Amino acid sequence: MEKTLQNIQDFYKSLGYSGDELREVLEKDKVYKNLLEKKRSKLTKRLNLSKSEKRNYVMSTDADFEIISKIRKLEKMGLSKNDTEFIKFMRTQLELDWRIPLIKKLDSLLKKYKR
Repeated sequence: MEKTLQNIQDFYKSLGYSGDELREVLEKDKVYKNLLEKKRSKLTKRLNLSKSEKRNYVMSTDADFEIISKIRKLEKMGLSKNDTEFIKFMRTQLELDWRIPLIKKLDSLLKKYKR
């Protein structure tokens, strides 16, 4: 079976890695790093990423690039405050450990509506 980025990530998750530990173990995996660099190189040619985007986002699939492209288009439009906040949140979903911002947002909503 051909190794993919997702296969490798799923393997480490099955071993119990998550969050920062998952990121660290993936950064040490030579096959993962090689596949990721090849994929990024191919995809980056289509969309010029900022230094911040390269540093913070995984950007390992075509869908990641489609998402960032649509986010950029929306950010150039006159969005409402709620939509702007939603787009900001959508950016967090491109991070390797997207669960942390998700938990923070859920905690914020729980606090807001707690009676």
